[in-house]
Amino acid sequence: MRIIDLRGKNLTRAELLEAMPRAQMGTQEATELVRPILDDVKARGAAALRDFEEKFDGIRPEHLRVPVEEMTRALETLDPEVRAAIEESVRRCRAVSASQVPAPFHTDLAEGARVSERWIPVQRVGLYVPGGKAVYPSSVIMNAVPAQAAGVESLAIATPPSKATADGLPDKTILATCAILGVDEVYAVGGAQAIAMFAYGAKGSEPQDGDVLCDPVDKITGPGNIFVATAKSLVSGIVGIDAVAGPTEIGIIADKDANPSWLAADLIGQAEHDELAGSVLFTDSTDIADKVQESLAYRVPRTEHADRVHTSLSGTQSAIVLTDDLDQSIAAANAYAAEHLEIQTADPDAVIARIRNAGAIFRGPYSPVPLGDYMSGSNHVLPTGGTARFAAALGVHTFMKPVEVIEYDERGLKELAARINAFAVSEDLPGHGECVLSRFVKDPYDKATLDEQEKEAGLK
Repeated sequence: MRIIDLRGKNLTRAELLEAMPRAQMGTQEATELVRPILDDVKARGAAALRDFEEKFDGIRPEHLRVPVEEMTRALETLDPEVRAAIEESVRRCRAVSASQVPAPFHTDLAEGARVSERWIPVQRVGLYVPGGKAVYPSSVIMNAVPAQAAGVESLAIATPPSKATADGLPDKTILATCAILGVDEVYAVGGAQAIAMFAYGAKGSEPQDGDVLCDPVDKITGPGNIFVATAKSLVSGIVGIDAVAGPTEIGIIADKDANPSWLAADLIGQAEHDELAGSVLFTDSTDIADKVQESLAYRVPRTEHADRVHTSLSGTQSAIVLTDDLDQSIAAANAYAAEHLEIQTADPDAVIARIRNAGAIFRGPYSPVPLGDYMSGSNHVLPTGGTARFAAALGVHTFMKPVEVIEYDERGLKELAARINAFAVSEDLPGHGECVLSRFVKDPYDKATLDEQEKEAGLK
């Protein structure tokens, strides 16, 4: 891994942000490829979806919408140990999600003056589950469980068809997970075309049919590659999205007491995802840095996806960042704003108290990132690419909208009428004031007598 040496440097905030390792995305090229896909799906529906699946995934699905019996069959044939692991992950995620559901509240400002807030679930959501280099039943759980806890009434999942199946269906473990969760609307559609299907809807279960294959959704969530992320960005505003996700990443703050072998394993674990995955170690110990490099040299050639890991760890998005002290490590980590941030220091709580920017924080050496990927109960759909500076993990709140309810009676409004009118007039919006005054005076348009009318009505 390359070294970024911050020691002895008094960097400005802008310089520190610029110094952080990032993946090079090529978003302009992706936009040029994705926009025609969105337009074609919008125009041709199911026919376009089949064409794009054949073009990009090498499969022309017999069923774009997966028959429910296929999900049931997948569950019946699922390895019992894998089923037990999935069910435990679901149980823990449900427990955390249930605790996230916000409660309605109200504030009484005066007699007859109340403002309440309700949390309303999004009516229909589309959840994207990626395929590609790995299979992600965990992403089914992380998207669907909080949506269900929020009370979403209509939930659809899109995931690419698997080349390992002869029938053009998605991966069997993903289908089995959908069955465990009770999700019966699943589409064998991947990539930007799936995002288009969710945003615009799609007609025709077969090219010649006029029936509706998929209704439009109100919000799209879930991770994906650059084409999925670009498609989500382009349809944002037509529908809501959770975030425009980039490649996955890990940051680790480690001091001299950390275990270098474990640090190397954790860097490799994230690099396994993708050649663009970022693995970044922040440390003030050159001894730890050297030992991590030695451990990587031993481990990388022996891991299953050695080529992918090597490409990731040697890319511009990965680095060991050397710092003067723990304070500078924390400052650099906050600038990096990692999707996953591990704290492996002598006093992790003191460090955590100073972390402002991270998608999720993993405290101590026995809380590695894969714990959060699968079974901690937390959500693994997290902000990437530094967006943890202003964005948060997917959760129940992602699928709910706070809506205020304003409840004033005659007395409550009357107390404020004159002041509202004065405010409205100051903004050159007298009609706003007249709207309120009309409830208490005979003629709000008679400016000559308005002051007397207000006094007579008890507004002044």
